[in-house]
Amino acid sequence: MPRSMPRLPRPTLRRLPIAACLLALAALLALAACGDKEPGIDEPAREGLAIEMGGVDYTVFITRELNPRITPDNAYITDEAPPGEAMYGVFLRACNVSKDQRESASEFTVTDNQHNSFQPEPLPEDNQFAYNSRTLDPKECIPEAGSVAQLGPTAGSMLLFQFPLENTENRPLELEIEQNGEKRTFELDI
Repeated sequence: MPRSMPRLPRPTLRRLPIAACLLALAALLALAACGDKEPGIDEPAREGLAIEMGGVDYTVFITRELNPRITPDNAYITDEAPPGEAMYGVFLRACNVSKDQRESASEFTVTDNQHNSFQPEPLPEDNQFAYNSRTLDPKECIPEAGSVAQLGPTAGSMLLFQFPLENTENRPLELEIEQNGEKRTFELDI
């Protein structure tokens, strides 16, 4: 005769769903506690996130390779990268979210996973997409509302970087923004 499974008393059966729910809730709380890292400070922020630093929100919208032989890239840059190199535009916005005037960041560095560092390339003063650090009034942004850069397909001002092609494989590449001793970092989606 087959052996039957022992049966639990009825009160114990009623407590099992409650115990399962409590265990699930405890697991969720434990996972949430692991996510206490602050994006941009403790770990690089993803593109598309606004990260505050010194009363200014910085948002990297997109990073992409530029080719001046095609539209719209020929509006961003006119010179081609030398052989074995690539030009990348990092398109970002900086908005003063404080009640006082604030300086926008002027120091930017891209670093690859081999600790190679790159500084932005200079752009002509008449380049309407170029990011230029300046004093921002409250609620004022770079790029300016209604400007070509703000209304363009990237909705941001551009920092131009030139990388050797082999360095574009050393991912992740991270953009570090520094202002008055503070730093914020974004992981670039290349």
